[in-house]
This record gives sequence, C-alpha cells and structure tokens, in this order.
Amino acid sequence: MPTKPPEQRIKELRDAIRHHEEQYYIHNAPEISDEAFDRLLHELERLEAEYPALLTPESPTQRVAGRPVEGFDTVEHGQPMLSLDNAYSDDELRSFDERVRKGAGLGDQAVAYVAELKIDGLSIALTYEHGRLLRGATRGDGMRGDEVTANVRTIRAIPLTLRGGPAGRIEARGEVYLPRASFERMNREREEAGEPLFANPRNAAAGTMRRLDPAFVATRGLSAFTYQIVGDGGQTVPNHAATLTAMATWGLPVEPHWRRCDDIDAVAAFCREWADKRRTLQFDTDGVVIKVDDFSLRERLGTTSKFPRWATAFKFPPQQAHTKVRHIRVNVGRTGAVTPYAELDPVLLAGTTISMATLHNAEDVARKDVRERDTVILEKGGDVIPKVVAPILSLRPDDSVPWVMPALCPVCESELKRDEEEVVWRCENASCPARLRRSLEHFASRSAMNIEGLGESLVDQLISQELVHDFADLYHLTSEQLEALVVTPREPRSERAVARKLGKVGRNVIAQIARSKSNDLSRLLYALGIRHVGEKAAATLARHFRSMDRIVQASVEAMQSAPEIGPVVAASTRLFLDEPRNRALIDRLREAGVNMESQLPPGGAEAGPLSGKVIVLTGTLSSMTREAAQQAIEALGGRVAGSVSRKTTYVVAGSDAGSKLEKARALGVETLDEQAFLALIMR
Repeated sequence: MPTKPPEQRIKELRDAIRHHEEQYYIHNAPEISDEAFDRLLHELERLEAEYPALLTPESPTQRVAGRPVEGFDTVEHGQPMLSLDNAYSDDELRSFDERVRKGAGLGDQAVAYVAELKIDGLSIALTYEHGRLLRGATRGDGMRGDEVTANVRTIRAIPLTLRGGPAGRIEARGEVYLPRASFERMNREREEAGEPLFANPRNAAAGTMRRLDPAFVATRGLSAFTYQIVGDGGQTVPNHAATLTAMATWGLPVEPHWRRCDDIDAVAAFCREWADKRRTLQFDTDGVVIKVDDFSLRERLGTTSKFPRWATAFKFPPQQAHTKVRHIRVNVGRTGAVTPYAELDPVLLAGTTISMATLHNAEDVARKDVRERDTVILEKGGDVIPKVVAPILSLRPDDSVPWVMPALCPVCESELKRDEEEVVWRCENASCPARLRRSLEHFASRSAMNIEGLGESLVDQLISQELVHDFADLYHLTSEQLEALVVTPREPRSERAVARKLGKVGRNVIAQIARSKSNDLSRLLYALGIRHVGEKAAATLARHFRSMDRIVQASVEAMQSAPEIGPVVAASTRLFLDEPRNRALIDRLREAGVNMESQLPPGGAEAGPLSGKVIVLTGTLSSMTREAAQQAIEALGGRVAGSVSRKTTYVVAGSDAGSKLEKARALGVETLDEQAFLALIMR
C-alpha cells in the first residue's frame, strides 16, 4: 500500500482527534480507548516533529504550549457582555412574558422562547477568524475582560478550528465550567494539602482561569458550553434555535438539553422538570436561561444598560434542610491542616443522607457563630458539598457557649500554629498519627523516596499493628515482620507456597527501603512533606545548601538567597524545622543511615542537558544499577517515570525488557539501547 503524503495523514489525524475530543468532552460518549486516542496524538506529534513546516497553532498538539504569562492583557468587547435579570417563581416568569409581549406590541399573542440550562461557570468570549481560534477573553466588567487565550486552548471541549461556519470573524460566547467529578477531585487534593476548599465549581473554574500557567490549567479538567454568536455569523440564521443547531454542526460545544418552547407555559414546565433532574447532570446548573427565539423580536425589544429585555434567568431555589449539630470536631490532614467539621443528625438533602458537613476554618465558625447542639440550616453548596448556612437562633439552648478552636492537636497534643496571613491552624508534627497514613504514602511515592511495594494496603497494616510511628521506623522493619502482617491462608495445602511468596514480597520491600537510604537529599526534603516544598523547591534547596545540616541551620533570609525560593517556602521550611519533633525525626533518619547530602550539580535542573526530558527504564543494564541510572538522569535535569505515555521522551531498554518496550513501540516513543543511553548521559 503506498504511503500517504504527510500533509494528508496529518489532516486525517487532526480531524480524527477533534472528532474523538468532541465525543469524549462534549457528548460524554467516547468511541475509542484512552490508549488508542494517545496513539493518534503521538503519531501526530511525531509527524509534526518530522515535518515542522506543517505544524500550525491550531493543531491538537498545541493545546498546551509556551511558558506561563506575566499577566493578562485587557481586551475590549465588540458588544457588551450583559448580565441577565432574574426570575424566582412562575409568577415572575409570567411577568417577564407580559413585558415581552407588551414591548413587542403582540397583545395576547404567544411568544416562542428557547429554554437552556444555565451553566454555573465563568463567562467567556471566543473569537474565531476564518474558522481558527484567535482569542479567548473573560467577561470582566462586561465592557472589558482579560485575554486568556492560552488557558482557553487547554480546554479540549473548545475547538481550535471550526467545521465550516461563516467566513470572516465571529465571536462565540459561553461558559467555562468545572465538571462535578473534577471539582470533587480538586477539593480532595486541596483538603489533603491543607488548602481551603472551593465552595462550588463556579469559584473553582474562575480561580483556575485566573492562573497564569496554561500547563497548570490543563490539569484541572475544565470544560465549556457555548450559547450565542456575536457578529456577522449571528445573522446567518433567523432565530436562536437555528443558531444553536448551527453552532453544534461547526463543532462548538452546545449543551444538548435546550428546548424550543411555544409559550411561557412550556417554559415553566421545562423549569419545573429540571429543578429535579439537574442532579443527574455531570455539571452544575443553578437555573434556566429563557430567551426570545425570534431575532427580529429581539431587535424590537432592545436592551437596558444592564440587561437584554428579551431574556431572563429563572433561578432554582436552593435545596435546604434543618438538622442539629451533635458535635464540632476537627480533622488533621496530611500537611497538618486542622479543619473543623460538624457531626449532624442525619438528614435527607438533595437525594443524599447528610451526617457531616465541613465548617472550613475557625474564622468561618466564629463568623456564622455555629455551636454544638444548634439547629442549623443545611444546604448543598453548588448541589455538591453540604455546608452549614446559619444557626436558627430561636432554637438555640439557653446554656449554649461559642465553639473555640483547640490549642493542641487532638491526636498528638502538639501545639497548633497559624500563620499570620492564613486562616488555617496546623499541627506541625510530621509524625502525628493523624497525618501518618497519608504522609507515609507520600514519603514512599515515586517522586519522593521511591519505595516500591509500600502502598496503601501495607501502610494501613503497618500503622494498625503499631510497627511504624514515623518515617524513621521504616528503616528498622524486617522481612519477617512484613510477612507476619498477612493473614494465614485458609487452605493448609497452600500455606507453604503462600509463605514463599510473602517472604519474597517482604524481602523486596525491605530491599527497596534499604535502597532508598542512598537517595539524594532533594528526595528526602520532598518526602518529608514540608508545606509548599514541592519537587522543584526541594531540589533547589538541596543544590544550594548541599546538606541537611546547613538547611537546618539556615535562617529564613538565608533560604531566600537560594534561586527561586521565596518568603512563603522559606518561612514554611523554617517553621517545619523549628518543631522539636521534626528535628528529632531528622536525627533518627540520619542514625538509620538515610543520606543527608546532595549529589546534584550546582545550578538549576533547567541547566542540565536532559532538562524537560522524561525517561523510562526497563530491563537490566549491565554497566550500572537501575538506581545509578536514575540518579545519572536526574543529575542531568531529566525525570524518570515508571510508565510509558505520549509524554515519554525515551525508553531505555536493557536486557529482558518487558511490556514497557512494547508500549513504547506502539506509541512511537524513541527507544535507546544501553550503549545509546551511556552516550546520552556522558556526552
């Protein structure tokens, strides 16, 4: 079969990728697996690298490109992005209809409307020129907004090119939103990191779009719907229903549950229907937008300085319940953040039985004056997170007293501390049992001490059997102790085989723990879980100070002398090291033989020849151990990953290479044998 010209194959790949993006991100109906999608994308990346003249800004490979921006430019909207007036009842809907008919001079004649679910997100204006995405801008004050094109390009629901559509320049308006699954995942991660939770998906979406780093925005999982065309493209059809249909055919994301309603009675029925059904959606909606369908009627009705007279927003009533606060307790997260929460009498709210609600922080409790034994109004924030709105003061017991944040950690009794610029109280004891489970998982993770086999299940058993009370205890475990953690099998005939297998598992984990002693200081710093100290900051501190002793002795000012270490990281590191129990932990780790020195070359990782490269090791190398190879890669600025993906730069294949090599070939990832790898790290 003759080989297709690269131009043709690249076009086919781009069309296929966009089709599958639509199916997955807009219609929630994927047709191929993630792996198959990645193969298409990787083939496109390879062809564009081979034929750089064919690379265009609209290619799917360019969704996340470039460096973080310094700030957002301000852009002026061609037509103001107006707000909507609100209606809260059937009566107010009918009043709106009366105003429309009167303003249009229609008397008793019925008006046709289009009812659309109101997406609770961030308004966005997308400008396309000759079918190509030119610019994305936020609503701002309605007249001017922030230019956020780089962030918009990371949202896979938004096409970089349109299929057909009007020639020239058009502007599609819509909402950027955060799907509920992404919102819940984000808040779990923030809670574990001791950061304040987002109250609802809208706040989370708005906060994400204000970030200056598109690569970070891409990790948040934003999506979008569009609902309006501004400019000449909006005049090619006679009404709004036809516009929505046309937008969908062009590849723009349009929320599919919109309905053309012949009169206001049909609109009211649509609103009642979705007041209940909205919980079945994968995104947040707080109402229904009602618009006059006929564009000529809209022209007749016009706008006020704030609202179009031809549209309104029907707001769903918040779903609330009353219940009693049994207790106010605090939870200690992995980073030591101490968060108050209310234990409640169970109550049914929005289809879920609620028995617990976050109280966010001590200041929020004091502001709302929530107390134990209060009867409170409970509401689902954004229909997702249960929150206490307010106490019902008339039902408060006479002997009620205000709740006070405890002075000591409820688990380890360390003194709780709060930064002057924060509202969150923290337990700074890294060995606090409440922090230990998640802290151990982090300590053993691939980016930290990289102890394979020390997963969630084993960590749970080590803690429940009281074999490990802090990180240092890991280095005193024996393989016999690990074998004894597993329940004896029920079938006697299998005991010997199982014992052999468990013995091997135990020995492997002990070997991994022993190997981790030789890790660079940068890994240990990251593994300790110091707040605000990520992989990059840990490596910077290790390079700059060269030893743990020098870091322990460094003042906040001295830490800030390290490249890119600011006051927040410096103060957080100093606070961690000032906690006596943390200093004792570091001493115990040193006594156990854990390396406290850095072998990283001076200067930033970005200076290394492997900077930005992701390398996967598979098989056995004859000239060095796996650990030595990993350290060599990291010393040159590269990163070692455990699995092959389209982001992998090289797969280094030693003898007896396994499935990783096969996957690299399937994805088109470049593979290196041992000699090529040695040439790479020694050049």
